[in-house]
Amino acid sequence: MIKHQFFEKNAVFLLVGTLLTVAIGGIVEIVPLFTIETTVEHVQGMRPYTPLEMAGRDIYVREGCYLCHSQQIRALRDEVERYGHYSIAAESMYDHPFQWGSKRIGPDLARVGGKYSNDWQYAHLKNPQELVPESLMPHYAFLADTPLRLDDIQERMRTLRAVGVPYSDEDIAQASADIAAQANPTADTADLLKRYPKAVEVSAENGQPSEMDALVAYLQMLGTLVNFADTNTERLQQ
Repeated sequence: MIKHQFFEKNAVFLLVGTLLTVAIGGIVEIVPLFTIETTVEHVQGMRPYTPLEMAGRDIYVREGCYLCHSQQIRALRDEVERYGHYSIAAESMYDHPFQWGSKRIGPDLARVGGKYSNDWQYAHLKNPQELVPESLMPHYAFLADTPLRLDDIQERMRTLRAVGVPYSDEDIAQASADIAAQANPTADTADLLKRYPKAVEVSAENGQPSEMDALVAYLQMLGTLVNFADTNTERLQQ
C-alpha cells in the first residue's frame, strides 16, 4: 500500500511507471511475431508491384483514395457475395502501409482488378458521374495531363527493399524498361511478365506514361494475383 501511495503522490514517477509498464507489455506482444514465420502466410501468385503499379499506388495514397475505398473484404457472407473471396494478410504483405481503409463511401476495391476494362477505368477517373450518376467521387482528369515522375522510381524500389519487399538488383535496374513496356500495348512484355506475372498493360499517349496510366495499372492488378477459384485458403499456403 505504501509503494502505491508513493507513485500516486508523485506524478512524474507515476508517468514513468505507466510508460514502462506499457512498453514491457508491447514488447511481450510484438517481439514474438518477428520469430513466427507463419504470422503472414505465403500464398502462390503474390509478387511485388511492378514499377508502374508501385507509382500508381503512391498516387492512390497521395490522392486519399483510401479515405473512401477500403481494400479489405471481411469474412461475412454478404461481403463475400458482393465483392468476392475475403481478404487474406498475404495480399498486403508488400504494402507499406496497407490500404485496408476504415470507410466505404465507395465500394471496396480489393477485387476491382479486371472487373472493368482499361477504357472504363480511364473514363471513370476522368468523370465518375458519367458512368455512375450517383457517385460522390471527385474528378481526376488532371492525372491524365500529369506526366509520371520517373527519376526517383529506382530509389523508391530500393527503399521498399530495405523494409522487406524482395526487389532484386535486376528488377531495380530494369525499372524504366518495365514501365515503358507496361505502358505500351505494342511493346514486347516477355521480360516484364517474367518478373511480374499478370501485369496489365495500359496505353500511354505519345509513349509518355501519365499519373493516370500508373493509377489504372495499379487498380487493374488489385485482387488478381491470388487464384481463389475452387480452392480453400489453407491449400494456398506453400
